[in-house]
Amino acid sequence: MRRDAELHIYSLGDLDDFFWPATTWYGWEEGGQLQEVVLVYAGRVRPTVVGISPDPERVTAFLRELPPLLPHRFHAHLSEGVEAALHETHTLGPREPHYRMALRDVARVRGVDGSEVIGLGERDRDDLLGLYEKSYPGNWFDVAMLHTGQYFGLRVQGELVSVAGVHVYSPTYRVAALGNVTTHPDHRNRGYARRVTARLCRSLLATVDHIGLNVRTDNKIALRCYERLGFETIALFNEFDVERRA
Repeated sequence: MRRDAELHIYSLGDLDDFFWPATTWYGWEEGGQLQEVVLVYAGRVRPTVVGISPDPERVTAFLRELPPLLPHRFHAHLSEGVEAALHETHTLGPREPHYRMALRDVARVRGVDGSEVIGLGERDRDDLLGLYEKSYPGNWFDVAMLHTGQYFGLRVQGELVSVAGVHVYSPTYRVAALGNVTTHPDHRNRGYARRVTARLCRSLLATVDHIGLNVRTDNKIALRCYERLGFETIALFNEFDVERRA
């Protein structure tokens, strides 16, 4: 996976001790060498199956062999076209196209003013949960991630109005994936998300070599924000809710 670390940021991060207990890995060998990996991450209410690869045809062939080993219901992150491997055995929900992006121009995040941005910790837990309830309901946030020290926010008159954090953070494998980025609806279009995200990236760059994220292709505001911060699109993939047929 390190051969294409930007593409596999989430999977590399899940090798870390923090995430490892929630993972199951399946490998495809050719010529005695591991050529492909599919990850099942069970750290959420519904497991996530990750089949993202620079060789979609090979991972499609691999995934056709896996249905008996996969959860009955799961969320899937799959390279374009790989979902064809599941059509005969599973029902797939609506396709949700996403971009995987990677930070390429670090000078841009270093040039954003973050003087008013603060680090968030356990003391900010209730304020953070309240912000997510108002502006990002249904997001995936593990309060244990606050202990990474990689959550940053901005307060206006004492109220937490914008936050940026991580879904995956591994100094061991030197990768991080941004997540849980949001701004209160009453405080949007003021550049707050850009400032907290830039501050987070500067902190991460002290311990990781690769920073990435996932974003829906139709989220134009977020795409513009990330592009202005020096992120580039490196791959298209699709998300599905999947259920095995009786």
